Amino acid sequence: MIQKMRVKTEQRVQMVDITSGIQRLIDRAAAKSGIASIFCPHTTAAITINENADASVQSDICQTLSSLIPHHSRYAHTEGNADAHIKSALTGSSRTVFIDGGKLCLGTWQGIFFCEFDGPRTREVWVRILKD
Repeated sequence: MIQKMRVKTEQRVQMVDITSGIQRLIDRAAAKSGIASIFCPHTTAAITINENADASVQSDICQTLSSLIPHHSRYAHTEGNADAHIKSALTGSSRTVFIDGGKLCLGTWQGIFFCEFDGPRTREVWVRILKD
């Protein structure tokens, strides 16, 4: 069963730590072992795993992506969000994370992030938990 989680963003380019929300879904499913498949059903947003101990990392990622792929450029896509589509394509729409002992298997400093590239908006993240 696919579970849906809402994510509200407040900036055009922003990373939101959704780790605790994903863990709540695992707890609710009583999954002791398995995998969590986390999917972003939006073409201008993405899912990634990176450091969640220092918020400057997320800021650096957002600033670097925006510098490499500027909002306004000579894009053929004229809706004004071509950069968001490119950032999303590079970052990726999904991640798979192991579950062991009822907990997400992440490195010491890792968290799961929803990456907004065309906000602010209210978005969805879809999660499927497969139990062993």
